[in-house]
Amino acid sequence: MPMPQEQNHTIEDIYALPDGRRAELIDGQIYDMAPPGTIHQRLVAKLSHRILSHVEANSGNCEVFPAPFAVFLNEDDRNYVEPDISVICDGNKLDDKGCHGAPDWVIEVTSPSTARIDYGIKLFKYRSAGVREYWVVNPLSHTTTVFDFENEQGTNQYNFDDNIPVCIYKDLSINIANLL
Repeated sequence: MPMPQEQNHTIEDIYALPDGRRAELIDGQIYDMAPPGTIHQRLVAKLSHRILSHVEANSGNCEVFPAPFAVFLNEDDRNYVEPDISVICDGNKLDDKGCHGAPDWVIEVTSPSTARIDYGIKLFKYRSAGVREYWVVNPLSHTTTVFDFENEQGTNQYNFDDNIPVCIYKDLSINIANLL
């Protein structure tokens, strides 16, 4: 499990990390990121492709960014995350450094080492920052937990075999088993 380092860090500390060391910054705490495995990367690639295909087929204005992609959640220097997938529909939030503000949809592919952060710390941060929809994809349990923050419909959990409805796109559902 990524362990928080000393508190009260800033984004400058993230940029000062040695080459090859990836970490996120949440409320001034640095959380090291372990290298992703094959299943994780396969899921990120296939989900990104599926979402981007839908956006392009419908002439949408959203953009899909797989990690590593910088998201500065708050207007401060104490929060920097790299979601596995960020879907951003407001181009004004984007610049050469990344996304400034909340993405519309965030997907995290969780693992035993990141579950506490993905289901707890990030859930709270994404919700309070204004993310509209948040998915936690769990390859070990073959489940996806969907949080619809925009419509306050609560939490729904789906199996990979289910057609999972996308909250921000009423005409899109994703069957994760079909992607693997």
